Amino acid sequence: MNRRDALISLVQLTALGVASTAGASVINSQTQMRVGTNPDSLTKVPRKGELTYLTPQEAKEVAAVFDRLIPEDELGVSASHAGCVEFLDMQLAGDFGKAASVYRLGPIKPGTPQQGPQFKQTPAERYRSGLKDLASYCQSTSGKAFSAMDGDAQDALLHAMEDGKLNFPSTSAADFFTLLLQNVREGYLADPIYGGNRDMVGWKLIGFPGARYDYRPYIHKKGVALNLEPVSLIDNAS
Repeated sequence: MNRRDALISLVQLTALGVASTAGASVINSQTQMRVGTNPDSLTKVPRKGELTYLTPQEAKEVAAVFDRLIPEDELGVSASHAGCVEFLDMQLAGDFGKAASVYRLGPIKPGTPQQGPQFKQTPAERYRSGLKDLASYCQSTSGKAFSAMDGDAQDALLHAMEDGKLNFPSTSAADFFTLLLQNVREGYLADPIYGGNRDMVGWKLIGFPGARYDYRPYIHKKGVALNLEPVSLIDNAS
């Protein structure tokens, strides 16, 4: 599966999940459509390299991991060039990083796959401990940081993490890999107002028209490429 197919399949799964929970509403030709968005209600878009939660060294290691998961190729730029590190940093500094919407009082027990993962640590804490464990493992086995290893060695290590073949002292290596993969995908496909998907490279890659306020003129065009330039919430707020 190539990069485009992987990202498109992720978008389709996400869309199905949203559609199954969305409430019904009726839109007709007289319905007022809100074109703009109040800039005061939107989060300030971080500049490249601007960090709030991650340390510069942590950001460097995250960038190295992200760029092995979504590398630069003939289809598009790498994850770090698309702003995925800034996206992650912004999320870790906010409610996602604090697990604000997650029950964590316990008891914490391994659940079934249907129940989802259960963690004592917040995502921000998991990144801090996971990156520390990764750094210690790389230093003890190769004498280098992950970011200083060659691409083949990095890939082998990530495969071992994904397959659960590594034991980290503070966090599950397999669970940490899953979190990294989830977040880099989100950063590559989220609205650019959240720091990732810079210049809407992810949306252009999969042909997603973006945050347009009205799709009614295109509803009848099923299975047809719309060839519309993507629109971000940033555009609506300007």
